[in-house]
Amino acid sequence: MLPDADVDNKIPTQGLRYADASDSEYYILLTKDKKPICRTRCLNPPEHLPHHWNVNDIVPTSKIILDGMSHCFLSPAPECSRDHNEWRRFLIYLQGRDMVAIAKFKFWEFYILPPDQTSNFTNIRVAYKMEKTRNASNGRGHGESGRSCQVVRPAATKANINDSPTLPVNIVKETVSRENACIQAGPLEKNFVRADPSYLQTLGQAHSGWIFGAIAELVDNSRDAKATKLEISIESIYFKKAGKDIPMLSIIDDGHGMTHRDVVRMTYFGHKQPDADDPNRIGRFGVGFKTGAMRLGKDALVLTQTADSRSIAFLSQSLNQGKDNLEIPIVSYYRKGQFMELDTVVQSEATAKYNLKSIKEFSPFNKYLIGEKAGLFQDKCTGTQIYIWNLDQWGSNYCLEWDNGLNGGSSFHQGDILIRSRRIRSRPGQISQKVPLDYSLRSYLEVIFLVPRMKIYVQGSLVRSRPLAKSLNKTCVETGIIMGKSAHLTLGRCQLEWEQMNCGIFLYWHGRLIEAYKRVGGMIHNGDTGRGVIGVIDVSDLMDEGNGLVWVHNNKQGFLDCEPYARLEEWLGKVADEYWDNKFDSLNVVKDGALYKPDQEWVQCNKCRKWRMLDPGFDTKSLPVEWFCYMKPFEGLCDLPEQKVDAGVVTVSAKRTGYDSRENSLPFEGIATIKVEDMSSDSIGLSRMAEDSSPLKRIRRGLPRACKKV
Repeated sequence: MLPDADVDNKIPTQGLRYADASDSEYYILLTKDKKPICRTRCLNPPEHLPHHWNVNDIVPTSKIILDGMSHCFLSPAPECSRDHNEWRRFLIYLQGRDMVAIAKFKFWEFYILPPDQTSNFTNIRVAYKMEKTRNASNGRGHGESGRSCQVVRPAATKANINDSPTLPVNIVKETVSRENACIQAGPLEKNFVRADPSYLQTLGQAHSGWIFGAIAELVDNSRDAKATKLEISIESIYFKKAGKDIPMLSIIDDGHGMTHRDVVRMTYFGHKQPDADDPNRIGRFGVGFKTGAMRLGKDALVLTQTADSRSIAFLSQSLNQGKDNLEIPIVSYYRKGQFMELDTVVQSEATAKYNLKSIKEFSPFNKYLIGEKAGLFQDKCTGTQIYIWNLDQWGSNYCLEWDNGLNGGSSFHQGDILIRSRRIRSRPGQISQKVPLDYSLRSYLEVIFLVPRMKIYVQGSLVRSRPLAKSLNKTCVETGIIMGKSAHLTLGRCQLEWEQMNCGIFLYWHGRLIEAYKRVGGMIHNGDTGRGVIGVIDVSDLMDEGNGLVWVHNNKQGFLDCEPYARLEEWLGKVADEYWDNKFDSLNVVKDGALYKPDQEWVQCNKCRKWRMLDPGFDTKSLPVEWFCYMKPFEGLCDLPEQKVDAGVVTVSAKRTGYDSRENSLPFEGIATIKVEDMSSDSIGLSRMAEDSSPLKRIRRGLPRACKKV
């Protein structure tokens, strides 16, 4: 909090209010730990009284000496029933324990005394004292004429209906000239950073390599908000300022929403990282929304609602163009059922009007469109909506392109959002040019979570999640100890990836995909090695340093170069190569392009979001787009528990060609491998290979050669 200093009444204040001897009523916002208690009225205020009192401490009355102090009185001036209740609770606490609440400032100390037992809590006595200041420029005292430095804070109450239209941030108003400069007693003022609007563009470059990483940041926020449904779509909307229809990306969830404080924190450029690692939370660095939104487009509007509040925030490059400092308009409302009004505890009415006017001027959102979007909260009272426009461009067109698919919920051609360039991300040893995950949002969201629960819709159609560890053939589970921490790897063969000539390990952190198709071991040295082999692993424990530090890039698209990651790479390569040697030689290949089905096939209930194992031989093509537990072949209840799979399992399948991890390997200290029982299709009674198939001949070491039948 900024200190309040002496003020010359002759200096204009432009709506910033301070106490004057002529004031008969003076409003004060009383808070504890920066949380509002109640708006109060001081009936006999001293001169230059601060508008905002934050209770710093509460001590017994016996420890306070009040002799010689002046007194004033506070009476409640609540703006809502909540303020009235908090005021009574606060005074009952002081009265019952005979305590004094202390609010300290640079030049003031206020002591809120406990009310008498017969008090009705309307007039509370406050003792106060003010430290003297000195005028260092000319030696004049406090009562002498002459200008003085003024540091004031605008009141956030209805009393300031004519506040100047500025954001509710700490404001320092300087009224000092070179001729009459003054220095206040006390510590030196601190310098704080200023954010130039161009920094918004810099933030967007965090996802310059892959734009879907920006969308993933917003998806992470929805999962952290405990959303059960997420809708992502691009649609055209008329923008009056541009005079035409423009595409707008919308991301809408039904999570718990954000309070005004949460919204303000969301606009911070980073925040303190937590001391402990929460395995159920993905967000960590405090930059995801800014980096994601500013990569996707120049302007973003957030509309969020909780059980008792609604807020609108506007992060915009268009609004801040040509300005010296970054402005982020925020408007918050107090909500009780269907009743809603401006929350003047966190903002003045003038500030809210100015911010709302800026939002309407620089966005397609007028009061009718805002009302229409707010109506989406009716079905579920809470949630967050993010709208992004002025989308990033690729040449003369947009970087993203979108397809609404066929009408009627067809599963043959569903809507999708695609990267226009269709470029494949660079990976060592990769030769395939068909990696849908790299340019199809639907394909990416199918595997983004290790254990998918949230319903995700793209362009209006449901994304059918694909848990990789449950869709493999010849599955094998390996457990290892890396630097004293356990790691679980499941390896298996995926028919779809074999057809697309892909392979590699999928690395998850906190259940969220960080790296896909990471080639390890012999896969790096030969493009044909490991074809169709896929691995899945959750490395949350290994990438957690234990003191709140994690070895994950802040864009969540890779890991930092550290010893745990290097050891992990080496262990993965060793295990994948051994799997390739042991499984590929004994693997029979069916003639005429026969398909290899997964060891187990699963389907997810559209209601309870639990995964159910299908019967062997069941035709998965006969499943409807939206399947429920009561349907065939499960025909059960949603209350039945889901079959559990150990966290961190990796699945890999295929053969490797001529790379021996035991030769020319680095010292493998601190890593142990434990064999786990092989879960092959033969052991669980699923479809077997044709008996008349011919085994492949072992490929020699060196360059790959054509396979010959024996």
